[in-house]
Amino acid sequence: MSEFHKSVWSDLTQVAFTQGYIDADGIKTRFLSSGSSDKPLLLLLHGTGGHAEAYSRNLAAHGEHFWTVAIDLIGHGWSDKPTCAYEVPDYGAHVVAVMKALGRDKASISGESLGGWVAGWIALHHPEKVERLVLNTAGGWTAHPEVMARIKRLSMEAVNDPTPARIRSRLEFLMHDISKVNDDLVETRRAIYAQPGFPEVMERVLCMQDMDVRRRNMFSDEDTRRIASPALVLWTSHDPTATPGEGRRIAELLPNARYEVMNECGHWPQFEDAEKFNQLHLDFLLGRS
Repeated sequence: MSEFHKSVWSDLTQVAFTQGYIDADGIKTRFLSSGSSDKPLLLLLHGTGGHAEAYSRNLAAHGEHFWTVAIDLIGHGWSDKPTCAYEVPDYGAHVVAVMKALGRDKASISGESLGGWVAGWIALHHPEKVERLVLNTAGGWTAHPEVMARIKRLSMEAVNDPTPARIRSRLEFLMHDISKVNDDLVETRRAIYAQPGFPEVMERVLCMQDMDVRRRNMFSDEDTRRIASPALVLWTSHDPTATPGEGRRIAELLPNARYEVMNECGHWPQFEDAEKFNQLHLDFLLGRS
């Protein structure tokens, strides 16, 4: 039993942060931000079925150095959920529109899982917009049918029956230490998944778990070699989607990358071991090592 109730609010007690909405090319987009807008922009992108609270334990440390903005991607969280393909170019266009709405031409972009896939796509197709790139247990390079099936099953169970138990099972997929899934995180996601019409949205979002759709969005080796931004490929010892060796191969293909593995973490290292993540992340983003 922990000595106090763990919550998103307790994660944010030491940080001045803002929650708001911006119009990103017609998409009402929710964000959490820390740091002042006169600092370099850092965008934080969550994974499939996720939301900005994935970075609740990182806003304080990064806000000291960056205008740090974590968004709900299109179709996710409390952002708009239009009828669209929900393939990587759709997410990429949304993030580029967010940058424009924030009045910036360039940012460092850090993405986890699907967010890393989107960040990589932007670095490939809009290299002039990316200062530094972080691929955190990123999608886009692997296609394991058993992993894809598990993500789809857990996600659809959670949205069709958004009980605390179903939501907790979906969140436990992300963690090596499942005790890190606290009640407040469960309730935050339950409220999102219980939105009217969300099962239909999730069906569209999960198109990337269909092998044909996934493969046409994946990076080839040639694509990867063309991503010139300074990059950090951050993997974990217990990522449920791909092995550390698969993460290392991404780093080896990138022309300007470093590779780090965080031990005793699953798919959300930024949440499971925020102190270590923040140190590695900031060392790279600030060019300290």
